[in-house]
Amino acid sequence: MRIGVPLEQPGQPLVAATPDTVAKLIKLGYSVAVQSGAGGESSYPDYQYEAAGAQIAPREEVMASDIVLSLDAPTVGDIALMHPQSVLISRLAPARNPELLVTLAENDITALAMDTVPRISRAQAMDVLSSQANVAGYRAVIEAADSFGRLFAGQVTAAGKMPPARVYVIGAGVAGLAAIGTAGSLGAEVFATDVRAEVAEQIESMGARFVALPTAEQKSEDGYAKAMDQDQAAIAAKVYAEQSRTSDIVITTANIPGAKSPVLLDDAAIGAMKPGSVIVDMAAGNGGNTTMTVAGERIVTPNGVTIIGYTDLAGRLPTQSSQLYAQNIVNLLKLMTPEKNGHLVIDLGDEVVRGITVTAQTEVLWPPPPIAVAAAPAATVEEEDPAVHAAHAAAEARAAAMKKRKNFAWMGLAAVLLAALVMVTPFQVTGNYWVFTLAIIVGFYVITNVTHSLHTPLMSVTNAISGIILVGAIMQIGSTNLAVTILAFIALTVASINVFGGFRVTGRMLTMFQRG
Repeated sequence: MRIGVPLEQPGQPLVAATPDTVAKLIKLGYSVAVQSGAGGESSYPDYQYEAAGAQIAPREEVMASDIVLSLDAPTVGDIALMHPQSVLISRLAPARNPELLVTLAENDITALAMDTVPRISRAQAMDVLSSQANVAGYRAVIEAADSFGRLFAGQVTAAGKMPPARVYVIGAGVAGLAAIGTAGSLGAEVFATDVRAEVAEQIESMGARFVALPTAEQKSEDGYAKAMDQDQAAIAAKVYAEQSRTSDIVITTANIPGAKSPVLLDDAAIGAMKPGSVIVDMAAGNGGNTTMTVAGERIVTPNGVTIIGYTDLAGRLPTQSSQLYAQNIVNLLKLMTPEKNGHLVIDLGDEVVRGITVTAQTEVLWPPPPIAVAAAPAATVEEEDPAVHAAHAAAEARAAAMKKRKNFAWMGLAAVLLAALVMVTPFQVTGNYWVFTLAIIVGFYVITNVTHSLHTPLMSVTNAISGIILVGAIMQIGSTNLAVTILAFIALTVASINVFGGFRVTGRMLTMFQRG
């Protein structure tokens, strides 16, 4: 079978196949025809496609291929160029374009919508929305930086101190997380909000602070956030407005599949923001997350807030976006070409294939049946016999009492040894024991108040501080008092282990976070 890659419509710089993916398609047994200039705006000239094994052909020949790959839905004229029983693989937005599906079915064309890939684990490599959202999230921060009048990173210079920019991201999906990572890498102080409680850990793992909403938490079963009811939306709007008022950059990413994007910031919230602040509305193409967003444009409000409503954020990085989109298609065709013989197999029994098949020749198959997401079975709790439970409780109480007695015994022994040490210590240095006692108390409270995940690197550095002991031990190692010399030698040995071991552990911990 032959695959055709046409030149996209004006305004679309991306291409559905790159020289790299053309070579992969040929390995799957397909022949590939590319329209001249198809990859020009993505920095993929014709000669690279020819070198990869593709044929450069006119549009009519490309559109007459067995399989046509494109970014966006074809025009009526392009559909007329396709022959019956051919296959179209493209972003089709079937929920918003029912007329297009009818036209495709009337022309006996099987259409696979890349923007309807189900969000399940085995389909992640084909998820066009995620791959493009990742690029768009990165580009959103770059656009914000271009319009922002200050540095993102805080600095202390001879000319004065500059605080870091405060970035607030609403929505922590793929685009939101990409924006968080990019803003954080530029040195900004990043905050983020999402209606899904399960993403809080992801946000914090990227160095941002999670701003919770005082509303009922959502649990996503399909990877997408759900629309809030009116009361929840009103409560959330107050949080959005409060956080935006104190932020320099606000990036909104809220999209509801099959519905208009929710309004997160109204005129009053935008009017309360600082002059010079920037809003990047990543949902501008679907209605926008603010009341002032103008799709495709960059505007400045009367109070000096810049609102960026670009709908082509991923398209502003066409080389990278094209490669990701094209690789998504390759991954799909690998699934649908099991024999690697250049023959496409449309298995509607496969949940991924069924989810993206919106027309099958003359039949419209949209919407697809819902995919059952298997939830983890609840753990079975066996009821325990009351007598056995009482016996267990008594045993635990005895163990706790025994542990408490042992702790008191050790504390008593330590007190006796400390008293004996003080009694044999010259009076002139007994005052040092007060310093030692205070150091123990301060150290205990400092260490115990540190989160457990930081104990290892913190303790290794803390042990390294014991190098101070080395100084005292070296000063006493030559004492005429044998007992002092022995104690100094022991202190010198233990402190040396702590110093070198501490730095060794710290070095190994830091190596774990270095990129290869």
